[in-house]
Amino acid sequence: MSTSAIDSKLKIESERRRTFAIISHPDAGKTTLTEKLLLYAGMIRTAGMVHGRKQGTKVSSDWMHMERERGISITASAMQFAYKDNIINVLDTPGHQDFSEDTYRTLTAADSAVMVIDAAKGIETQTRKLFEVCRMRGIPILTFVNKMDLHGEDPFHLVAEVEEVLGIDASPVNWPIGMGKTFRGVADCNTAEITLFEKAAKAGSAKAIATSCSLQDALSSGTIDEEVAEKLGYELDLLKEAGNPFSREKFLAGTNTPVFFGSALTNFGVEPFFDAFADLAPCPGIRTADTPAGEEILIDPVKNKFSGFVFKVQANMDKKHRDSMAFIRVCSGRFERDLLIKHQASGKDIRLSRSHSMFGGERTTLDTAYPGDIIGVVNPGVFAIGDTVSLDGGFKFKPLPKFPPEVIAQIRPKDLMKRKSFDKGMRQFANEGTVLVLEGKTSHTSQPLVAAVGRLQFEVLQHRLKEEYNVDTELDELPYKHGAWLVGNTAQFRTTSSSFIAEDPHGRAIVLYTHEWEKRHLLEKNPDHELIEFID
Repeated sequence: MSTSAIDSKLKIESERRRTFAIISHPDAGKTTLTEKLLLYAGMIRTAGMVHGRKQGTKVSSDWMHMERERGISITASAMQFAYKDNIINVLDTPGHQDFSEDTYRTLTAADSAVMVIDAAKGIETQTRKLFEVCRMRGIPILTFVNKMDLHGEDPFHLVAEVEEVLGIDASPVNWPIGMGKTFRGVADCNTAEITLFEKAAKAGSAKAIATSCSLQDALSSGTIDEEVAEKLGYELDLLKEAGNPFSREKFLAGTNTPVFFGSALTNFGVEPFFDAFADLAPCPGIRTADTPAGEEILIDPVKNKFSGFVFKVQANMDKKHRDSMAFIRVCSGRFERDLLIKHQASGKDIRLSRSHSMFGGERTTLDTAYPGDIIGVVNPGVFAIGDTVSLDGGFKFKPLPKFPPEVIAQIRPKDLMKRKSFDKGMRQFANEGTVLVLEGKTSHTSQPLVAAVGRLQFEVLQHRLKEEYNVDTELDELPYKHGAWLVGNTAQFRTTSSSFIAEDPHGRAIVLYTHEWEKRHLLEKNPDHELIEFID
């Protein structure tokens, strides 16, 4: 194949990609919506429910045993499949705030995000935090107002809340016909064409039956009554007069979000949303990187040779393999199995011979990948979160931010004879970013210190040590609730009676303290030092 033909193929494949993350507050329906995307893409015949019975079909993206037990997403998952003319790379993220750092890292691999909002609860705390991360990174957002099959807030109120709380223009693309038990379908805000739905199977496990027609035809045929038609017509007219018109330019800039309504449970409004998403969501774009000389350069997905970065490391996804998998987001060029790449952090040349595509916890050998794709490669103990890999080397993508811990604990094996397995598991989970493993420099040095954003991370750590390494552990939570990285001479830093200095795996000093006000007091005692809460 000629060079021009290869370039043309690369451009076409890159433009087909839609790589996005789904974000929401816990229980807003994020994972259920992911499952319905798989259903409509033809990847599964029957959609599973997050809170389904033990005998029922479980969701595909929640592959971890603890996720299936609790009905929550604990770790981000990546899946690829075709949807009509596009190749979809979906990154399902944990909604629980205790796993927000995993979500933040995953967002760096996304070109857009779908924000799922519970119609009854509106914008919740975690939704707001995740939106701010998207805003910070300039990620375009599509909004899906879920659970319209239940009684919720007035749609106008929900749209206004998105604008007021998040500070972004919201443009309804479709509008709900009814709510709760009267929710029948959606109307296109531009054409006024309506799509009515009927359940095809119990609990929305199969595609909903959809019928589209004009509002007038639906009224004439008696499909909807005059009162519903009059109310819908009034609301559509009001949106045209007072609503925000959708701007693709502003959407790509992250200042306008198209809004859709539906029910992921019943599948009402789901397919129109997916169709619009495939049309609106951006394909992979240019990314910035830094050279060793400190120069900032642009990496074009088509013009530049293969490059990517590691945004996630996960061990023991498949008990048959018991290995570690590094997830690489392809940023530019064409990837081919057995490619010899340069690992920027170590300077080593590494052959990527064991590459896979992922579907939940299952893996399939991957021979070729394009910009926007997610590659799973077996980690030989070299790859770490944030690493840049490329064909020619000489640059690294922007580092992934590290967030300060809010809970600190000591952990130890109950059986000292299993110390070796315990240490192996701790090294692996530290590399994954499951927890931050610290070494105390002034006290608490007898056992490893583990730091996390939330307590649930500790439960996951203990569960996985037991399930994957057969090690029962004891964990003692310490009183420290805040942490900040120390900039300055560590030896000259004066701590208080309720604070101490620890060291992270990169040798960076971190100060742990009990109360938020202590940070100010520590800085007053140490005017030549800085305490920073976010570090690259």
